[in-house]
Parts: sequence; structure tokens; C-alpha cells
Amino acid sequence: MRGQLDLYGVFLPSSAALLLFAYVGLRVLTTLLGRTGFYQAVWHRSLFNLALYITLFGGFSAAIGWL
Repeated sequence: MRGQLDLYGVFLPSSAALLLFAYVGLRVLTTLLGRTGFYQAVWHRSLFNLALYITLFGGFSAAIGWL
């Protein structure tokens, strides 16, 4: 394991920060995609959002080189 984050005595895996960044990125992207009307072309919005979240997490972890 590369390291842990100490949050007031609670040790979290270092990938928890990446999960948080991916969530923030997901919220920004879903807002932008909703305003542009992109979701009208998507068959299942929840599955698309899940795939987008996993893609963001994978992209962040590949960019940093943690996982």
C-alpha cells in the first residue's frame, strides 16, 4: 500500500482521495451534461453515470500512478 490518510485518527486508504475527486468531477460533468441536453440521447442515465464515475476514477488513478 502506498500510504494512508490520517483523518482525525481514522486511517483511510490513499485511494479515498481519488474517489472524492472522481465524485466531484462526476457532479460537475452531470450538471454540464444535464444543461446541454445530452441525457436525452442516453438510454439509462444511472448506468451512464456509474460508467462515467468509474472512468473518472480510473483516469485519475492512471494519471497519478497510484493503482
